[in-house]
Amino acid sequence: MQSFRLVPPHSNAKEISLVDHYETLGVSREATSDEIKKAYRKLARQLHPDVNPGADASEKFKSVTHAYDVLSDAKQRQQYDLGPQAGFGGAQNFGGFGDIFETFFGGGASGGRSGPRSRRERGQDALLRVEVDLEEIIFGTSRDLEVDTAVLCDTCHGSCAAPGTQPITCDICRGTGHIQRAVRSLLGNVMTSTPCGTCRGYGTTIPNPCPTCQGQGRVRSRRSIPVDIPAGVDTGLRLQMPSQGEVGPAGGPSGDLYLEIKVRHHEVFSRNGDDLLATLELQMTDAILGTSTILKTLDGEVELDIRPGTQNGEIITIKDRGITKLRGSGRGDLKIGIQVTTPTKLGHKEQDLIKQFARSRKSHPPTLSQFQQGVFQKLRDRFMHL
Repeated sequence: MQSFRLVPPHSNAKEISLVDHYETLGVSREATSDEIKKAYRKLARQLHPDVNPGADASEKFKSVTHAYDVLSDAKQRQQYDLGPQAGFGGAQNFGGFGDIFETFFGGGASGGRSGPRSRRERGQDALLRVEVDLEEIIFGTSRDLEVDTAVLCDTCHGSCAAPGTQPITCDICRGTGHIQRAVRSLLGNVMTSTPCGTCRGYGTTIPNPCPTCQGQGRVRSRRSIPVDIPAGVDTGLRLQMPSQGEVGPAGGPSGDLYLEIKVRHHEVFSRNGDDLLATLELQMTDAILGTSTILKTLDGEVELDIRPGTQNGEIITIKDRGITKLRGSGRGDLKIGIQVTTPTKLGHKEQDLIKQFARSRKSHPPTLSQFQQGVFQKLRDRFMHL
């Protein structure tokens, strides 16, 4: 089975330091809502793209607008002032109690989680059903499979940000990805940790998402995967192709691709393990006198000698003309079951010849005996129930 090597996506993201929103607007931390609004309007008139089309002014305008969005909202401003370690009832922080709780209970109510969660996640596994012919599995076969799956975004290479931009540190949780608060309980004041609602626990935000993947770091695409299907596979068997599933969010590692095999029914040949089964209809005269014939098998012609006196239900084995073994080496056998056909319509001359033949042999009247099922009939019944 063909293997593949996953090339990890690259990222040009750089660490960004936090910006003081009060400094951006040019106001003090004690500024009132009206003072913040007045400062924003003044700067917006100076930096608006319609007034100042410069690229530098455009970036400053975005920063000013973002700072105003945070500070003009009372809840966000309070959280921004407190920072990620928000104590109960204001700026009070029960850090000492939190440290004790972590010592005894492994991280307190936050579950011991530290740091933001990664945007990069492993992609999901995929299952694909593949039908093959019986003759294809004798020696194995190759296929080019067309798969609709998620692939790495060629525009952002998994960074999720538009070209020339990058994720920025969340100014609410200060890049930690979670907000801690002190909550009163029967045990006293307990520090709890919840994912930051602004960045959803990632610790960064993406002001300018990639226009190609809408900030996902991956896109849906159809791709062709060459596959070597080994000899000896059977219906229901699954083949695992590591890292050939869909790419994860933000260019995360790819999942695995599983191929579920289904072997199509053949009109002549059947399978029993690594052996091939077939029935050869033989005329009564050929069974009596013996004959030779050329059989067309799944991998070429083979000469078969029928010995004189061959009985109905006998099995003739042709070595090493079955299916290549999936595990180990060598091939199974081709087993030919003999079915002697008795003519039902005879002319007068043919009847006379048969009667003459019967008179030349010692007559044995038909007698009853215990019912016996032929060997080949058992083999056929076993195959019919597979």
